[in-house]
Amino acid sequence: MKEDYFDIINLPHHVSRNHPQMPMEARAAQFAPFAALTGYDAVIHETARLTDKQVELEEYDNDRLNRIFSELMDSLEKHPMVTVSYFKPDEHKAGGAYMTVSGKLKKIDTYEQIMKMEDGTVIPIGSIMDLQF
Repeated sequence: MKEDYFDIINLPHHVSRNHPQMPMEARAAQFAPFAALTGYDAVIHETARLTDKQVELEEYDNDRLNRIFSELMDSLEKHPMVTVSYFKPDEHKAGGAYMTVSGKLKKIDTYEQIMKMEDGTVIPIGSIMDLQF
């Protein structure tokens, strides 16, 4: 068994005269894993991503938020500092995430039912869970 390749084991490596030698990067690419289903990993990661459900506020909490909004409307020209916790729906699946933003309030648009912050953040009034100023 040892002598099966004895006649060729010490021969020099063959180098072609007609074809250039393949670069090391191209040789390594031959052994890279093959992705048969393009985008499958992204779908798996999206499915595994967790979202929260929006919690409905109690009547007491709604009354408290309404009182705070009344106070804010009175001091809107001063652009008060506010901290707003709100629910932001997910763009791709059911549910969303709770966000908290702090900054100066620029405008409350009662027609569009949104709050605009000076940094450009737009918050739907119906999604607000907590408001402090």
